[in-house]
Amino acid sequence: MSTPRLSDATLARVSSAVAHPGYDRGAQRIGIVHLGLGAFARAHLACYTDDALAAGERDWAIAGVSLRTTAVAAQLGPQDGLFTLAERSGAGLRARIIGAIREVVAAPQAPGRAEALIAAPTTHIVSLTVTEKAYASDAAPGGLYPLLAEGLRRRRAAGLAGLTLVSCDNLAGNGRVLEAGLCRHLEAGDAALARWVADECAFPVTMVDRIVPATTEADRAAVAQALGGVSDEGAVVTEPFRQWVIEDRFAGPRPGWEHGGAALVSDVAPYEAAKLRMLNGAHSALAYLGLERGHGLVHEAIADPSLRALVERLMREEAAPTIAPAPGQDLAAYATALLARFANPALRHRLVQIAADGSSKLPQRWLPVLAENRRRGVRCPAILAALGGWLRHVRGDNVRRWGAVEDPQAQALAALASRGDAASMASALFGPGGLLAGHWQPDAADLALIIGA
Repeated sequence: MSTPRLSDATLARVSSAVAHPGYDRGAQRIGIVHLGLGAFARAHLACYTDDALAAGERDWAIAGVSLRTTAVAAQLGPQDGLFTLAERSGAGLRARIIGAIREVVAAPQAPGRAEALIAAPTTHIVSLTVTEKAYASDAAPGGLYPLLAEGLRRRRAAGLAGLTLVSCDNLAGNGRVLEAGLCRHLEAGDAALARWVADECAFPVTMVDRIVPATTEADRAAVAQALGGVSDEGAVVTEPFRQWVIEDRFAGPRPGWEHGGAALVSDVAPYEAAKLRMLNGAHSALAYLGLERGHGLVHEAIADPSLRALVERLMREEAAPTIAPAPGQDLAAYATALLARFANPALRHRLVQIAADGSSKLPQRWLPVLAENRRRGVRCPAILAALGGWLRHVRGDNVRRWGAVEDPQAQALAALASRGDAASMASALFGPGGLLAGHWQPDAADLALIIGA
């Protein structure tokens, strides 16, 4: 006998110990179109929006769009957009059903549907979770910028108001980067639309924080057990902690995300800097140094005394002094909380997942800290040790145990790896004309610390 799958029809069969949506899903119109409906978006944006709907907000249901693949549509389409959000901690697994997603679109299968949703009069927010490289270059047909351009073109032609475009990702200054990239794309083909977007749309900067490992088959089995025998192909497993800081800059109506704990502020930069330089920077250090020491998971790496000491130094002595905190922002307490989050053994966060795409992540996570400390006349032995670990990783030192290097610059990095030693690679990467030139350039003392790592 096959296991029933989560959907509107089977929701009543889910264990009463699991929280159900506390609102009428069918009465909610779509107000948000989200591009890039991966696990992080479901654990973050969908969770906060579900909280807003449960608090009485109306017509903020989400239409989720997968730009490149059909995998998420195959997970959530048959489930009517329903999925389980499972929080893991030392106290066990706590599950709830998220009902905020009303429609799931695989753009390759339904050309034009995403643009129509963006142009719908009930839509007020377009949110997105995409990679750094998508912001930089996703102007090909079917990509991020052409899709946004067509949807916004239809809105303008219909005489509708502009939208707020909310980035939900780790890119520094994400709203400004999105605005600049989209406007460049529009100016190349439709200057009038570019002016309309600049006048009528808003691009708030946001800082998002929640650790969301890739869901495994074991996770799905645990969720099915919690649901009382109902399976969920779209389940997401995460940590209890979550944080969302949003620049209070909107073009029109917005959901009451504060019901889920979101903070609306005038300046996101201090929170963004702490997240990127302390959490993400420490994660990357654990990934590269942990993998080469044989650790596969974050909680295993942070339990290694030498790595814990290095990560604590990175956060407290190297990264924190480069951040000008907002009023009430306690960076020492933040570092302590991060160490506890990393040590959560129930959250099996794989280091190879964190290690992927380092060439697009590290310029935001490590290099500003190196540059600022150089201006202050201070060395960063922890980050330099981690940088040595990254160079060895992309050189292929960990391939036999952990698999091929995943990076958008894999070919260029492979070419640099032929130079052999870390010092030559570092000079080629950060020197004049290098792949990461312009951010920071190592001197002889830095190279000695990198090589000695």
